[in-house]
Amino acid sequence: MSSKASKFDLVISGVGGQGAILASDIIGRSAVIENYGVRAAETHGMAQRGGSVVNHVRIGCDLGSMIPLKGADCLLALEPVEALRYIDSLADDGVVIMNTEAVYPVTVTTGKAQYPDVESIVAELKKTHRVIAFNATEKAAEAGSRQAMNVVLVGAVSNFLPIKTETLLDRVKEMVPPKTIDTNVKAFEMGRSMVE
Repeated sequence: MSSKASKFDLVISGVGGQGAILASDIIGRSAVIENYGVRAAETHGMAQRGGSVVNHVRIGCDLGSMIPLKGADCLLALEPVEALRYIDSLADDGVVIMNTEAVYPVTVTTGKAQYPDVESIVAELKKTHRVIAFNATEKAAEAGSRQAMNVVLVGAVSNFLPIKTETLLDRVKEMVPPKTIDTNVKAFEMGRSMVE
């Protein structure tokens, strides 16, 4: 193992339908295969598409499954406002990895609310944390499918996890639909290269 810690607390936030569960399952199963203790918690209703979703994944942890406030090593945000919503989960020296593509809630699409400017969200987060922000949805489209955005972000966070890249890639191949394997492998590698 390189300089990566053997304990790693990850908060994954997004909106329903973005693939937060698959992202946490890929990471959690990979950690189990490498003999880490893993605790995970999903704290919001997933079925409600468009609703706020947050998963806690604790690698090498024998405590509870919920990461305490300011306890996460990384916040993996599949959506910009969800990065803001869960920033309190992140330790002061933690890193934010976020998709800059917005998912507009009904209140915005119907004109009842305004969506904040994504650049100002990034700037706000950068005041307090290291932020790796890029359009993961566009990268996924380049790889072959916008639906692979969550795998792009798993690729990005793989640079920080105490898990071998091959183990993560094997789980991706195992857990995505067979006809999308090549696209998802490409998506993972594109995400990984956004950090290196």
